[in-house]
Amino acid sequence: MYDLKGKKVIVTGGAGFLGSHVVDLLKERECGEIVIPRSKEYDLTKEDAIQKLLFEAQPHVIIHLAAVVGGIGANRANPGKYFYDNLVMGVQLMEHARRQGVEKFVAVGTICAYPKFTPVPFKEDDLWCGYPEETNAPYGLAKKMMLVQSQAYRQQYSYNSVYLLPVNLYGPRDNFDLETSHVIPALIRKCIEAKEAGKKELVVWGTGMATREFLFVEDAARAIVLATERYDESEPVNIGYGQEISIRDLVELIVDLTGFEGSIVWDTEKPDGQPRRCLDTTRAEKEFGFRAEVGLREGLRRTIDWYLNKCQ
Repeated sequence: MYDLKGKKVIVTGGAGFLGSHVVDLLKERECGEIVIPRSKEYDLTKEDAIQKLLFEAQPHVIIHLAAVVGGIGANRANPGKYFYDNLVMGVQLMEHARRQGVEKFVAVGTICAYPKFTPVPFKEDDLWCGYPEETNAPYGLAKKMMLVQSQAYRQQYSYNSVYLLPVNLYGPRDNFDLETSHVIPALIRKCIEAKEAGKKELVVWGTGMATREFLFVEDAARAIVLATERYDESEPVNIGYGQEISIRDLVELIVDLTGFEGSIVWDTEKPDGQPRRCLDTTRAEKEFGFRAEVGLREGLRRTIDWYLNKCQ
């Protein structure tokens, strides 16, 4: 058990969607100080900014959540940027953390690192059995390099870094910008706006046949903090809910919860992305006692309520 009480913790991305929930839990753990670097002051793609951050903060722990990321459209428009920015942030941050003697580094990757045709449910041992789905491969591979780095550093330097693989997240404080948002916040916003405008139909990308697994953000934050406290091994760990749903069924559920009464039109010229996504979550439960608690309908209801109260 790594006791976080009194520890100084850097949370990159700590002002963002997932990061803000992680910070809330760290405060409950009575950390000595929680440092949340902002990009205007610390551009983590720049080595001198990372050195400055670590020198000033002198952290015991780094939880690296920062990422340049978006939905299918954003990934297709920015493959080079998403690859470079995510790769260089992770590589440089872990290297300088090791050099400075930071006690623990928690690297948070992405389910996009898995091969396109991974057998379902995805097991951590399948990570290297193929190439990721093409639309998000640059992002997924950049994040997967932190696993390689983490294992290499543990082998050569006995450095205590761990690597987590969260599934698609959703919940309060998510990004609802239709240019960069993921599927759930985009669908919620589109349904609510279509309902308010009295539209008769709503266009959704793809065929609806692809499946996804979704994890409520508060569950994800709890998993990350538990891993920080209780996990000290080199093997990657899936963080998920353990159940999949088709995009078609997801849309019907969001339509029901938002009260949109029009019809759904599927734009089958647009890509579905990876055919199926669902994680085997047994390792997380075995290694640090994590099991998701919030079901999809309840989580969606909370997310819709938050959006209606905060974003309109």
